[in-house]
Amino acid sequence: MYLGESAEKAGIDTKKLPLRIGIFGAEPWTEEMRQSIEKSLNIKAYDIYGLTEICGPGVAFECAEQKGMHVNEDHFIIEIIDPETGEHVPDGTKGEIVFSSITKKAFPLLRFRTKDIGVITHEKCACGRTFVRMSKPLGRVDDMLIVRGVNLFPSQIETVLLKENQSPNYQIIVDRSGSLDSIEVDIEMKEENFSDKPSDIIKTEKTLENKFKSALGIKPKVKLVSPDTIPRSEGKAVRIIDKRHVYENK
Repeated sequence: MYLGESAEKAGIDTKKLPLRIGIFGAEPWTEEMRQSIEKSLNIKAYDIYGLTEICGPGVAFECAEQKGMHVNEDHFIIEIIDPETGEHVPDGTKGEIVFSSITKKAFPLLRFRTKDIGVITHEKCACGRTFVRMSKPLGRVDDMLIVRGVNLFPSQIETVLLKENQSPNYQIIVDRSGSLDSIEVDIEMKEENFSDKPSDIIKTEKTLENKFKSALGIKPKVKLVSPDTIPRSEGKAVRIIDKRHVYENK
């Protein structure tokens, strides 16, 4: 997304570039994010999955169908478990992704809990491959926020923003006053959506608050900020600032 933004600002027509395909991994991204990347860079965006502890990139990879990543089952066994109980869950049910490496030497891992959330299917893919397919990671067990009893993942915020044609550059700020949790979502305005009229900004903020309420079951405070004010990261994006721990162990 940052490359696409930079190309647009530099006046580069990505349709004239020789780029055809992008392979993306490292952190969860939604289908809406995929569509945005494909549009901004004029490419086909494919997902790849790997873990440093297992072998790095290449544990699973998307085919041209873009309907899940094929796990290389001649090297890895995948399971989906309930992160609370450790019990298996059936195909199509969200749970924690677990891998066992069956060909790696010196440092094999058996039933390694990745902390990634996903689903799998054993249905044959239209591409002809029969390897089990896993979804894009839908979040992480340790990324899940519990706010007023509601489970939230950053990917849910991202999905709403992209559906509403808002920037995917955002931060979630969670705090606590006494025993009551509060949640705020700071969102960069796109250049084309930018307005210096307070009434326009307030209207958009209220609309987004209601959209989040419908999608998440909780109504966060939305704060629209100027373009390019949320820090970019060369590594994994910092999406969550949880201030509640400040009051713990004191």
